[in-house]
Amino acid sequence: MRANEHLVRTLYNRFNARDIEGVLSSVADNVAWANGMEGGHVHGRDAVREYWTRQWSAIDPHVEPLKISDAPDGSTLVDVHQVVRDLEGKLLLDETVVHAFRIEGGRVVRFDIRSTSQLSGIKH
Repeated sequence: MRANEHLVRTLYNRFNARDIEGVLSSVADNVAWANGMEGGHVHGRDAVREYWTRQWSAIDPHVEPLKISDAPDGSTLVDVHQVVRDLEGKLLLDETVVHAFRIEGGRVVRFDIRSTSQLSGIKH
């Protein structure tokens, strides 16, 4: 398995397990991370931790990588099946989106959402 593929699969597994520190150990100190709920990016590990803590207090997202490939620009693309439920278990969203990771030195330096997602339309 390619190193980047292994890294992103591990990130998704840790995200789904709500292992914030496990995920953050694989991102750069100054990571730029897409904010799928409010738009833009959050910057740095502390900001990502705060974003996920806020997100998980409002919704229960689960993401499964379906396909991982290399983009011409050097990023790692991941087709992801994203299922989002409210905290009572009601289905809010079931979609496939494309995530992009820029990885340098074995750490994620940038994460983007490269397709339209309905996540930003969820009230939180």
